[in-house]
Amino acid sequence: MAQKQELPVVVLKAYDFTVWLVKKVEHFPRSQRFGLGERLNSAAIDLLLRLVDAAYAKEKAGILLEVNAMLNRIRFLLRLAKDLNLFTLDSYGHAAEILEEIGRMAGGWRKVST
Repeated sequence: MAQKQELPVVVLKAYDFTVWLVKKVEHFPRSQRFGLGERLNSAAIDLLLRLVDAAYAKEKAGILLEVNAMLNRIRFLLRLAKDLNLFTLDSYGHAAEILEEIGRMAGGWRKVST
């Protein structure tokens, strides 16, 4: 019987971040929920799915390089949301720390995959 593959911790971190972010975006004002909020949600979901793709791919390095670019886009969207007062400074700091951790983990994963 084939053994079930464990997902890397970075995938689980991205999943938890996505859940957290979707809940935060629900509280954005209507004027921002369907613009910036949707972009943030989509970017986080896309990041999560690319990490899942990397978990099951033989050639991970290219996907993980793409993940790095996705993280940078999310960072700028979060910064924009903070500057528009859609996030508190604490929430922004929390998100930035999680993204930094995901970035470090994905970068380390990329290095061992090449």
